[in-house]
Amino acid sequence: MPSLSSLPLSPAQLIRALDPRLPLAVKRRLVEPPLNHVFADPLEEGEFDALEGRRLSLCIEDLGVNLTLSHRHRRLVLVEGAGEACIRGGWREFLCLATRREDPDSLFFQRRLIIEGDTELGLMVKNLLDGLEEGLTQGRLGEVLGWLERLARRD
Repeated sequence: MPSLSSLPLSPAQLIRALDPRLPLAVKRRLVEPPLNHVFADPLEEGEFDALEGRRLSLCIEDLGVNLTLSHRHRRLVLVEGAGEACIRGGWREFLCLATRREDPDSLFFQRRLIIEGDTELGLMVKNLLDGLEEGLTQGRLGEVLGWLERLARRD
């Protein structure tokens, strides 16, 4: 990972500048492999089956990033367009959710993360994430999340 002090822009500025210019195919190559690796067991066990053919957006407002996920053939895939449900919030809140630094219910109760649209679909995904045991903080993704936490302190 690059040194944090060597970045010419803050991480948020860099992401805001790059994200709109990245084609969906590039985003898929960046996002889908780690997601499918981290969620391999729940995907295999059918825990994401309720998302089959449906769309859930993750709207990271302070970065201007909107990712819409669907489930096809036991894999999570990025798709174009808006989701039937959207989980909206700042990148630090998503980081807290992923790393379990804060209780997921508190993040939603305090409205730091908000579910819009089909709340049943959004709650299903939130509960699935909440039920994972350390899945998001293990291996390479855990290293990346740690790096993002250090960036959060810089930004």
